Amino acid sequence: MNLTEARSNWRQAGRLATLAAAMVLALGAHAGAQTKPEAAALTNEETVEALSQHFAAVPTMTGEFLQFGPNGSQTGGTFYIARPGKIRFNYQQSSPVEVISNGRTVAVHNKKLKTWDFYPLDKTPLKLLLTDRIEFKDDNIKSVVNEPDLTTIVMGDDKVFGDALITLMFDPETFDLRQWTVKDSKGAETSVMVFNVEKNVELPEKLFKFDELAIRRQQQRTSNR
Repeated sequence: MNLTEARSNWRQAGRLATLAAAMVLALGAHAGAQTKPEAAALTNEETVEALSQHFAAVPTMTGEFLQFGPNGSQTGGTFYIARPGKIRFNYQQSSPVEVISNGRTVAVHNKKLKTWDFYPLDKTPLKLLLTDRIEFKDDNIKSVVNEPDLTTIVMGDDKVFGDALITLMFDPETFDLRQWTVKDSKGAETSVMVFNVEKNVELPEKLFKFDELAIRRQQQRTSNR
């Protein structure tokens, strides 16, 4: 799959997401050996349970991504996920940014500006993407929509994230990861489409490591000069 094809697929997914009123994140799952009922026949509880089973069966994955920012910018690169809690985005050389979660903290590193910003994972909607399981009884599930060509789950936590939401979208037949969108408390949306995904791969732990304490000390020394 080349970049032109990926962008074409993204535009089609974007149109579906608009019709679904802010439901724009796709997350994959493994269908398993047994025959799965058609997506339209699944109840909301069954849909969430199928996703939860996938999370347990596919704790690691890697692939390519295209990211579309709230200002219309777009970039791409390689992503790595190791649930629970870990993710890394390596952007193309044209972008100096890398995003890493070590399971506790999300770090945004701008290599050109030599800056680091840190956010507790538990305070970001990414936590909902990187959990081991999704339970339908959780209050963080806002909506589940089953359609013949698209399955969408919108998630959030008013007590933790405020108005921020993360929207998951699935292929209804395979539950393969396709795309996700994070909508922040100000309404700005960042969407990520993934492709060429490999599941259950061995990922080195160093992908998700950074020395937050050392970085903060260096930042403090710099600011005191």
